[in-house]
Amino acid sequence: MVSLDLLTIPAWLSRSLEYICNMQVDEKLVSHLAHLSRLNVAPEKMGKLVSDMQDLVGFVEQLNNLDTTGTEPLMHMGSNVNVLREDIVAGSITREEALKNAPNTDGVFFKVPKVIRK
Repeated sequence: MVSLDLLTIPAWLSRSLEYICNMQVDEKLVSHLAHLSRLNVAPEKMGKLVSDMQDLVGFVEQLNNLDTTGTEPLMHMGSNVNVLREDIVAGSITREEALKNAPNTDGVFFKVPKVIRK
C-alpha cells in the first residue's frame, strides 16, 4: 500500500495534487485537452463536453471522499494470472494456397500498395 506524507513529498508534486483535487473544468481546459489529443471539437458541442467532464470530475471527487482505510489497492481486476491456451500443433496451408486469392503477388510474397512515405 502506498501512502503519501504531505511533509515529505516534493513541493512540485504537492502543487499538482492540489490542482487535481480542486480541478475546475472549463472551455480552456477542454480545448487544451482536445489539442493534446489531436481532436477537433465542434464549437456547438463544447458546452456539452465541458458539462460531461465536470460530471466526471465530480464523480472522482466523490470517490476521493470515501474512507478506504484498510482497503488493499487493486492491481488487477481478477485473480487469474496468464490464462493462456495450450499451444497445439496443427496443419497449415501451403504458400501457393495462401497466395492463390491474393490480388497481387510476386509468387513468394503478397504485394501491397506503399503506405509509408519517406
